[in-house]
Amino acid sequence: MSAQLKKISSSVEVKADGNVFHEIGRDGLYRLPTICPRYVEGVVLHEGEWGKVGYVIIVTYNLDGRKIVMKNKVEAIDDAKRSSRYRAMDGELLAMYKTFAITYQVDTDGEGGKSLVTWTIEYEKINESIPDPNAMMELCINATRNFESYQLNMN
Repeated sequence: MSAQLKKISSSVEVKADGNVFHEIGRDGLYRLPTICPRYVEGVVLHEGEWGKVGYVIIVTYNLDGRKIVMKNKVEAIDDAKRSSRYRAMDGELLAMYKTFAITYQVDTDGEGGKSLVTWTIEYEKINESIPDPNAMMELCINATRNFESYQLNMN
């Protein structure tokens, strides 16, 4: 039986400016080691230009206490929807998943200046014994909360 494309999503409300969150996600990912050093150790532009669809980054994550290095391509940037999509091109996660893509979308219409950040991970497991990528989703949610703390402390 072949594996199928699956999707998990999770949202987190933040008291921080969602437009700034999208600006960082679009073309400021190199700031992540400063914003959330517990989860992202490094981000290096490998190919292309920051903020332009198609740029490639190499990201070093701390996932469940393990250092994971991934090469990701930015497949889509939608400024109107405040969203970006990253697809894994190379790295340890691709030993478990045939395809792996992460998308965030920011809704800035919350009351009191709050924003809602929704993360979606689309993936296809190599086989059914592989776990769902819940640890990566947790990393995304925790990094979003770190962004909130970082931005609130800057003001």
